[in-house]
Amino acid sequence: MSLMKRMSLIFRAKADRALDKAEDPRETLDYSYKRQLELLQKVRRGVADVATSRKRVELQVGQLQQQSDKLTQQAQKALSMNREDLAREALTRKSALTAQMTDLEAQRAQLQGEEEKLTLASQRLQAKVESFRTQKETIKAKYTAAEASTRINEAFSGISEEMGDVGLAVQRAEDKTAQMQARSGAIDELISSGALDDVSALNRGDDISRELDALSSTSDVESELAALKAGSSGGTAPQALEQGDSQPAAQAQPQVEAAPVGDVGREEGRP
Repeated sequence: MSLMKRMSLIFRAKADRALDKAEDPRETLDYSYKRQLELLQKVRRGVADVATSRKRVELQVGQLQQQSDKLTQQAQKALSMNREDLAREALTRKSALTAQMTDLEAQRAQLQGEEEKLTLASQRLQAKVESFRTQKETIKAKYTAAEASTRINEAFSGISEEMGDVGLAVQRAEDKTAQMQARSGAIDELISSGALDDVSALNRGDDISRELDALSSTSDVESELAALKAGSSGGTAPQALEQGDSQPAAQAQPQVEAAPVGDVGREEGRP
């Protein structure tokens, strides 16, 4: 098989598959019914045209018959007036009209037969169209029910395209959830084993340290403020001061006040 024949065969096969997939039997039936209605309309129009022609021929026959009767009367009148020549002429014309009427009668009979045939064909075609319409609606209803049943069954079985997409989405969500759970469990194990530090615990320790430093700074400020108040008022140092700073100052002051003047002079080396 040549390359062109193979390409042609493949193209026809794919085109036939695409057309078969795109074809909707309901649309095909509706189109066939429409074409049959058009054909029925043409047959009815043909019957009307034949009937019109037949009627026209009948009118012509009637007119010729009137002329023939008139010529007969004229021939009789001519004979009554001893005009045989005129009577012969009238009868000659009547004979020609009779020949025309014979031809028209033949045409009328032919048209009458054609009209009857077309009328019968129209009636049969109309009955066929009506039967096809009933059959068409029945087939369409069956196809619609079968299509709905197929979609429902596909949805229940999960083989439809829409349900397949939903199933894939659910599977991806489950995979991601399992992956996140595994990652969370692994991180918990690493933190428990000490391989990783708990950043939240470190942050909490820093907060406590900062709070303790702030309390110490506040205590130092309060203590220094109390000492300044005591020094400006001449009183003793408050108990809040540290023991290392307050006791030497308290002991030094009474020794200076209790020492006698003579002792002081001797200590300085004076007589």
